[in-house]
Parts: sequence; C-alpha cells; structure tokens
Amino acid sequence: MRKLIVTEFITVDGIAEHERLPNVVWNDAMNKFKEDELADSGAMLLGRVTYEIFAGHWPSETGAFADRFNALPKYVASASLKTVDWKPAELLEGPLPEAVARLKQQSGGNIHVHGSLSVARQLLGAGLVDRVRLLVYPGAAGQGKQLFPHDAPVALELVSAAPLGNGVVAMEYATVARG
Repeated sequence: MRKLIVTEFITVDGIAEHERLPNVVWNDAMNKFKEDELADSGAMLLGRVTYEIFAGHWPSETGAFADRFNALPKYVASASLKTVDWKPAELLEGPLPEAVARLKQQSGGNIHVHGSLSVARQLLGAGLVDRVRLLVYPGAAGQGKQLFPHDAPVALELVSAAPLGNGVVAMEYATVARG
C-alpha cells in the first residue's frame, strides 16, 4: 500500500500559513530535504490553491528537480476546478477521504501532500496520513491557520529531527493508529 505523506512549513506555534513564516535563508540542507522528498515521491496530492500556485510556476522551470517534479502524477482535490492543465494531472472525484483511500490502494510510489492545508487537515482528521514532515521555522506567528484539526486529535511518534543549519528543524512523525 502507498503511504500518504504530508509536508508543511510551520512555525513553532503550529501556524502553517506561508505568509506568516519568518524569513530564513534557503540553504543546501533544505535543498537536500526537498530532493530526498522528491526521490521518494510517486505522486502529489494538491488542493486547488496549491495546485494553481504550482501550475503557474513549475512548468516553466528547468533542471533535474523541475523535470522530475513536473513529471509526477498530480491528484487535485477541488470542487470548483473543472479541468487541470499541468499534466499529468487528474481531478479527484467523490468525497476526499474515499478518493484518497482508493489512491492509497493503487500501485505506485508514495503520495505527497505539499501545503494544501485544508486537504491535509481533512486527511489527518480521517486517519489517512501515514507520515507528517514538518519544516519548523524559528518563530511564532501568534495566529493563523493551523495544520492539525481541532476536532480530531492526532497521535504522532517521532521518527527523526534534524536542524538544517538556518534555524529550521526538519521533523518527521509517523501517525499512530487510533484506538
């Protein structure tokens, strides 16, 4: 079965809105984190907003990372989009938890959720996420959108934690089955 892995940039107080992250210098360690993540990816699962941001940027990028990123299958969760042009991509049909449960049963590599807070929150609440990777930025935002759902506690077990040399700490957690 494929794993569903959520990756988020987040502040120390749990805010995952990109606009609220403190500025840090992107360095070689962060590049390596993203390259390793890409090497592990079999597909991307994106919400509408993240899909539109990525589709507006990545197709014009070049190089090995961009070529691999652009070539990955993309599954898009959206009630408003009717078509997706950044190929290979397809719109998910039906309720998100059921659509993702079907995707996880298919063959192929791991499915990565980048950003897409509402999608990540729904899937965490439904117990469908296998791993959570957090790039924890050095600062507290005080307010903003949080990653974890308020109505469904998520038990996590630390897999790894590594400082990236610029104040950011990469943390990986496995979700712990409920019950």
